[in-house]
Amino acid sequence: MPSSNPISRARFHIGQIVRHRMFPFRGVIFDVDPEFDNTEEWYMSIPEQARPRKDQPFYHLLAENAESEYIAYVSEQNLEHDEAGGPVNHPQLAEMFDGPIDGRYTLKASRRN
Repeated sequence: MPSSNPISRARFHIGQIVRHRMFPFRGVIFDVDPEFDNTEEWYMSIPEQARPRKDQPFYHLLAENAESEYIAYVSEQNLEHDEAGGPVNHPQLAEMFDGPIDGRYTLKASRRN
């Protein structure tokens, strides 16, 4: 029987390297919300035709693009596995994770609950 817990239905997991389907950035997942949990102002700033559903997991990423590193908040529908699997260059990665090993990062023991 399928679980009704949205986190258990999440397609991606903490430490996984993902990329955005439409925009040129990639990152490492460091947290997962079972459904949208940001401000309405943030949500409404997304153009209506690109606005994701709120009833899906949203991921917090240590993200990078060609110009900078930053924190991103992305809906599951807009992410896909990053097949390249190479390291992500974000200054906060070493604080939270070890790796990458075999294309993924492992949460440091001091960060686990």
